Amino acid sequence: MSHAGRIIGIPGLEIERVVRTQSIEVWAKPSFRPPCKHCQVPGLRIKASYWRTVKHTRQGNQVLTLHLRVPKYHCRGCRRYFRHSFTGIRPRYRASEAYRLEVFEAHDGGVTQRKLSLTHRISPATVERWYQHHVSQKRSEGDRRACPRVLGIDEHFFTRKKGYATTFADLRNHKIFDVQLGRSEPSLRRYLRHLEGKERVQVVVMDLSQTYRSIARRYFPNATIVADRFHVVRLINQHFLKVWQQHDPEGRKNRGLISLMRRHQWRLSDEQHANLMNYLSAYPVLQKLYVAKQRLVRFMLLKTLTRSRAKAKLPAFMALINQLAASPLKALAATLKSWLQPIVAMWRFTKSNGITEGFHNKMEMMSRRAYGFRNFENYRLRVLAHCGWDGIINRVR
Repeated sequence: MSHAGRIIGIPGLEIERVVRTQSIEVWAKPSFRPPCKHCQVPGLRIKASYWRTVKHTRQGNQVLTLHLRVPKYHCRGCRRYFRHSFTGIRPRYRASEAYRLEVFEAHDGGVTQRKLSLTHRISPATVERWYQHHVSQKRSEGDRRACPRVLGIDEHFFTRKKGYATTFADLRNHKIFDVQLGRSEPSLRRYLRHLEGKERVQVVVMDLSQTYRSIARRYFPNATIVADRFHVVRLINQHFLKVWQQHDPEGRKNRGLISLMRRHQWRLSDEQHANLMNYLSAYPVLQKLYVAKQRLVRFMLLKTLTRSRAKAKLPAFMALINQLAASPLKALAATLKSWLQPIVAMWRFTKSNGITEGFHNKMEMMSRRAYGFRNFENYRLRVLAHCGWDGIINRVR
């Protein structure tokens, strides 16, 4: 590479002159005459030449603009014509790939379109178009990815007009695999049918959604369905609070009692536990249900059990569910029985949809920052760019 090529970053250039005003203007021409790109015969004839202006990079606060003399060659061997090509500059583009990537990196890092339009002397629409180009390029690569082995499925709100969207998360690598509009089987059917690598999914983590369970059974036949621990514990608390409402409507409004009822028993101080037991002594049925709820929560928090230990815990767990079936919590017992296999599978895994819920918070912040999205595809590209592709800038390079 010549000395000029090392400075500018484009090989094969010979600088003719440089003018520095509000920007840096560089006039250059090719330093060599290449062989024919069709038949590789050397000794081309220059038919004509024209000037091409390209924004290349920024040095300090000034934009470096290249004015390239582009020869039009004529091959004496194959009698064909072609124009000189430069490394890193596409035909008919008015900016080099390095410049476009520089804008993409800045905008991906949080610099606004208005600020980039002032510093890089391009329009905000151009910033958006270049950003969409790089992200779409990565999306086309991501569409060929196989499904992750540990998959998390959950829903999140998109807009009032279009409703909810479904998030598919790679729980092993802590990434968003994909986001699709809709949360029903008909709305996701076309996407799931063409999804590659469904047979390699080993674990699917979800909340207690009958829709997602039927989807997992149909489209991920080799996967073990695992219930999300947080949602199961929340369901237990909701059912218990509903029964409490029936026994003592006035006490149910006490925020202090609500806090004590929701907390795990082992996280209460001795004084707090004594006060709670003193209150429950006036409601013997509620007191027994509270004790059963605490035992049930302890079962839900079990994890990383071996097959033999999980098998040993199962009789006591089933006995507790049968006791609840003959109590005011019979609806909870019926739900737990219908989800028995995913709940028992939960004992053997540590992964949960907490990773997906964390990404939902980030996606909500992105939507607020954009003052909402109307186009779901633009929203999906933003989510995959920020939550789904690790090292996206390095792979674009």
